[in-house]
Amino acid sequence: MKIIYHAEEREIPENTSIREAFQKEIENSKFPVIGAIFNNTYQRLDFIPKEEGILTLVDIASQEGMKIYRRTLIFIMAMAFEKVCKEVKIRVNYQLSNSMFCTIDNKEVTEELLQDVQNKMREIINKNLPIVKKTMTRKEAEELYKREDSSKGRLQLDYEENEFIHMYYCEDYYNYIYENIAIHTGITNVFELVRYDDGFLLRYPSTDNPFVLPEYQETKKLHWALDEYNDIHQILDVSTVYKLNNIIKHGNIKTLIMLEEALHEKKIAQIADKIAANKNVKMVLIAGPSSSGKTTFAQRLGLQLRINGLKPVTISVDNYFVERPQTPKDENGEYDFENIEAIDLALFNSHLTALLKGETISCPEFDFSVGTKRYKGKTMHLAADEILVIEGIHCLNDKLTSQIAKSQKYKIYISDLTVLNMDRLNRISTTDTRLVRRIVRDYQFRNYSAEHTLDSWPKVNRGEKKNIFPFQEEADSIFNTSLIYELAALKTIALPLLSKISSDKKQHAEAVRLINMLKYFEPIPSEYIPANSLLKEFLGGGFFEY
Repeated sequence: MKIIYHAEEREIPENTSIREAFQKEIENSKFPVIGAIFNNTYQRLDFIPKEEGILTLVDIASQEGMKIYRRTLIFIMAMAFEKVCKEVKIRVNYQLSNSMFCTIDNKEVTEELLQDVQNKMREIINKNLPIVKKTMTRKEAEELYKREDSSKGRLQLDYEENEFIHMYYCEDYYNYIYENIAIHTGITNVFELVRYDDGFLLRYPSTDNPFVLPEYQETKKLHWALDEYNDIHQILDVSTVYKLNNIIKHGNIKTLIMLEEALHEKKIAQIADKIAANKNVKMVLIAGPSSSGKTTFAQRLGLQLRINGLKPVTISVDNYFVERPQTPKDENGEYDFENIEAIDLALFNSHLTALLKGETISCPEFDFSVGTKRYKGKTMHLAADEILVIEGIHCLNDKLTSQIAKSQKYKIYISDLTVLNMDRLNRISTTDTRLVRRIVRDYQFRNYSAEHTLDSWPKVNRGEKKNIFPFQEEADSIFNTSLIYELAALKTIALPLLSKISSDKKQHAEAVRLINMLKYFEPIPSEYIPANSLLKEFLGGGFFEY
């Protein structure tokens, strides 16, 4: 059988796994190989190709490789907890820095318990035990659940279209991880368990250096924002897809939608009240990663500011780019428009300073076709009851507004901070939720295919990692734009778009991964979503202009 690897044809024997056929390449890899992509589909190393195709080995220094690393560590951690203290109910909540924040529902988190579990994890890892993926029929799975009295992987059994059920086994332990994990335990040897707040952190390396644990970067404000939403949805008893689906099936979703929208309105009103209470504040700066809902948030915040007697006035950073010849370039020699030096900082700050002094400015309009600022007679003046509202990727970076006193600025970080998970161990990442939002929005409003969105997403992420995330703790307020029901509402549009990506496209692997997540959601009709909802920025049909 012919396999193309690094543009070279390789003949491999029939019924041979990727690990066996490419053992030499795996052993000689600079970074440990943890998975593979075969014919644009993610596979484990024990996968046996049944047809000719193209192979890419995935190591732990790649984004996908580190995702597999994290999932494998979570599996091993759950296994260690069961062996050390079988009755505990652990919950993987969300990501903080290079860590997963976890809690225990029915037992106090102590240093002694964590040390025992960490020791057991190291024992499991040092043995380099095989992790085997077992497939069973629905009937066999039902018998297993009945015999074991277990809820592990219950979601996949409840999904009636699943003909087969999958479980991962390691020695006498089994559990459900809905995406691929490693084929043995020994590859995840860099980790640490640390007590944190009312739970603990499962720490792991980054792709920058997968052989060492990076220094932990404290994100107290982000943790508080996530924890607040997590607690609220624990109280509402809707922390997993299984529980959300039950609410939808039993006809209670409209009530949940109203509760979610009321929570958003309450938090926006609280932020507006804080701004209005500080008479020194003259400008509001809003930043957040792609598909966070910044446009709708800014307009809804504007309404709340008006209730407080403040009239919001916007000024677009996009009109203050430097002239095209002065635009910085990236490592590939292409114009880097996301670099803060691509902004004419001197002019922008001089205009802001003039406005805050009550002066009138001549507003530029940037002509992107030729790369220059145009002045068409538009002027701007800030009245006593008006407040500047500025939205952009650099708004949390004080370099953007360096000539404005901190006391005059109120900075807001917004993001879709997902707290809904598949189940106790299988989390839904914030990045994936934003990606689904963007796929739907790009199709609805920009006529872009899902393939186009997936192709551009890694570059978007790199820009966020460089220009937004390092400054999130600088915010005066963090607003979580997530809606616990949103993936169920986005599913009906996103699934057909993802399904159009054929297997010969490199984006197919990511499309299949997202499909396998979205398929478990019971759908919600778009007409259930209120017209002022932030989700309408992606679905369309809302009150606000975009």
